Amino acid sequence: MAEHEHVRVAVVGSGFGGLGAAVRLRREGVTDFVVLERADSVGGTWRDNSYPGCACDVPSHLYSFSFAPHPDWPRTFSGQEHIRAYLEHVTDVFRLRPHLRFNCEVKKMTWDPQGLRWDIETSSGRLTADLVVSATGPLSDPKVPDIPGLDTFPGKVFHSARWDHDYDLRGKRVAMVGTGASAIQIVPAIQPEVERLTVLQRTPPWVMPRIDRAITGPERWLHRRLPFTAQARRGLLWGIRELQVQAFTKHPDQLGVVEQLARRNMARAVKDPDLRARLTPDYRIGCKRILLSSEYYPALTRPNVDVVAGGLAEVRDSTVVAADGTRAEVDAIIFGTGFHVTDMPIADRVVGADGRTLAEVWKDGMEALRGASAAGFPNWMTIIGPNTGLGNSSMILMIESQLNYLADFVRQLDVLGGRVALDARPSSVHTWNRRVQDRMKRTVWNTGGCTSWYLDAAGRNTTIWPGTTSEFRRATRRVDLSEYTVLRAPARATAGEQDTVEAAI
Repeated sequence: MAEHEHVRVAVVGSGFGGLGAAVRLRREGVTDFVVLERADSVGGTWRDNSYPGCACDVPSHLYSFSFAPHPDWPRTFSGQEHIRAYLEHVTDVFRLRPHLRFNCEVKKMTWDPQGLRWDIETSSGRLTADLVVSATGPLSDPKVPDIPGLDTFPGKVFHSARWDHDYDLRGKRVAMVGTGASAIQIVPAIQPEVERLTVLQRTPPWVMPRIDRAITGPERWLHRRLPFTAQARRGLLWGIRELQVQAFTKHPDQLGVVEQLARRNMARAVKDPDLRARLTPDYRIGCKRILLSSEYYPALTRPNVDVVAGGLAEVRDSTVVAADGTRAEVDAIIFGTGFHVTDMPIADRVVGADGRTLAEVWKDGMEALRGASAAGFPNWMTIIGPNTGLGNSSMILMIESQLNYLADFVRQLDVLGGRVALDARPSSVHTWNRRVQDRMKRTVWNTGGCTSWYLDAAGRNTTIWPGTTSEFRRATRRVDLSEYTVLRAPARATAGEQDTVEAAI
């Protein structure tokens, strides 16, 4: 990185959000930007999560950019390797590699109120930017619980998102901690290889069959030759999920039918009534993410698998001890315990106009105007920000909506002209957040009777969008300047004399 490098836009992260932002900037005619990536390749969570069985639970044709359709998806639900290859393909097709800065971890971003720019410290040097797009994503930093005695465990320990491919699990006694989206894919993938598998389950998930199949050659040929057929397929997948939203957001009682289907799915695979009782959730389906797997329940019935209805409480030498007192001698502990979602580490590294970090501003809960702009952090936008997550559809739809907002944000800066910045008004942020939280009150995520990673430490849902993707797209189509304060530097001021002028529009 060149010393004192200045760019118009700095994008942080090269997953779907970061690469999507880069593509959109180029399409808007902005080429003076960099993508800062702490790893040595693109891919984000689809690079980091390479555990056995890793795959997406959203259909392939919906889990891709609308501006970069892929007619050759090999399966209806893509594996990790296929999605990562797709992101590499997007990088090449849209000529993004000259903008990438690998092994370049952002250490600190500080707003300069005099220069109206961001000072960015990275592991590869310093640079400044007029606008920062934070696309680090909520599933980027693994969370490992503080377990007494874990530091004395003599065996192997790793998180599902940091899989140790050099460690051979064959013939080992393994503890799988957690039963979330990653764990239900890992368990059936490693069960045939290990000597003994102890699944430490704090809360059982609702699991539905995953109707996965290979996409046939004729189907792929048709999608290549007649692109509108792939568009129709994507549209059908999207429409079905849009119709489902009201059951999650307005009428959770309607999910009782789905719950009965899930119970029947379990009963078909699990004949042991005692095991079935341990695997049956006590909360409304949908409160936690509904998981998809046709292999998870059968794997749990195998002779070398034990399901312990209690989370990991402590480790004593080579023994894992569950909350109910159950003990098991193990050689390896694998954590499938999720990520820092409501306490994203990047927030500690962003210092706003008043000298406070984003983490300090968000200590009572994350909130951002239209999921993108935080008050006191001018010309800083986040992709997949507060209350932009989904419980039943593709996050790519939400990302593309935020890219529309980013594009108009850049246009507004161009129209205003000169050295200018937009800072979300606190009143606008609070009004937006209050409306979101009011709608959240009757959703299944808040009323379903579970504790999930959707909720922050105070029990507030700061992650999920309580509506359809269509509603969110309408809400983020344009930047409303009345929701922002315009910060402008005097046109003739020198670098040492600039006094920031606030103009409310």
